[in-house]
Parts: sequence; structure tokens; C-alpha cells
Amino acid sequence: MQIERMHLSSNTYIADCGDGTAVVVDIGSGVEQLCNKLREMQLNVQAILLTHGHFDHSGGAEALRKQTGAPVYIHELDAPMLTSGKASFADMFGLPYEPVTEYRTFGDGAVLTFGAVSLKVLHTPGHTAGSVCFIGEEVLFSGDTLFRGSIGRTDIGGNRMQMRDSLVKIAAIPGDLRVLPGHDRESTLDRERQYNPYLAVR
Repeated sequence: MQIERMHLSSNTYIADCGDGTAVVVDIGSGVEQLCNKLREMQLNVQAILLTHGHFDHSGGAEALRKQTGAPVYIHELDAPMLTSGKASFADMFGLPYEPVTEYRTFGDGAVLTFGAVSLKVLHTPGHTAGSVCFIGEEVLFSGDTLFRGSIGRTDIGGNRMQMRDSLVKIAAIPGDLRVLPGHDRESTLDRERQYNPYLAVR
């Protein structure tokens, strides 16, 4: 899977589906920059996948949906966060938010397939109730659940005990997957199992 990272309000990932289309994982802002990159790569967006509903990961979803016609996907528990600046916590930071007017939901264990890209949904609540990771071939889109050497915060609509349980699930994923987090640099699952103190909870 060919993946391009763009740092907008969070990490936005373009996953090449191998057929002239792409999947976008998280888009908080910078939709025009993203669309310019997609044109440069000669890719059309087939789907917009959100790891959770916070504004810095979902704030550009509606604009991108309107421009591309691609459906927005989110876990059913975080779907209400797409409805307003208050629900997505944009209001807390005094930022504008364009509600997503059309979206599709998924649950734990769902497999989303687009061209050559197949991603399994792993429900990892803790940062938000509906936070997920997407597991693909040799890659883990970890959203704001797992970072390089750290984890996501649990004080803005999150739950510390749920986060602990989610980290146990992530630590148990077999193989040394490439970890693509919602912020900061990428890592590998083996590196995080060895050096990330929060995975020692397992």
C-alpha cells in the first residue's frame, strides 16, 4: 500500500488504492492543499475514513465530501460529534466547524475494502468513545490512540480505563506493523511495544 502523509491540523493520510483512486484517513483542515496533492498524484478520493470525531481530524470532512463526492465513514459512537462545533470540541478552542451532513457508520471488526486497500476496524475507545484504529496490510492507522512513545489524551470526551483496555488490544496485534499516528512521527508496533511505557500495561 502506497501511503502519503500530509501534516494539516493533524496527520492526514492518502492511501493509494492502486486503481486511480485513494482513501483519505482523517482530514481536519487544509482541504485545498489535500486536493492539490491528490491532483498531483492523479488520484480520485473513493472514501474518507475518520479515526474519531474530534474537530482536528474531522473538520475538513464535509468540504472534502462536497468536492469529491466521497462518503465519510466514522464509528457509530462518534457519529454525533460530526454534527456541530460543540460536539466536536471545536467551540472549546474558538474554531469554526462545518458539520458533516452525510456519513456512514461502522462498528468493531468491520472490513472496509476499496480497490487494493482493505482495512479492518479495531474499536479502541479511550481518546473518544468511538475512536478506532484501521489495520491494513503491514500498517496500523492509530489515530489519537497510540503515538510514537506516547498515547492520546483522555480528558476531552475520553475515558482512561477504556484507553488502558484499548492499549492492551493494540499490544496484542501480531506482527511489526508500521504505525501511522494522528500526530507526530510514524513508528512501528515492535518499537512501541519495546519503548512506549503505556504499552507496558499489558
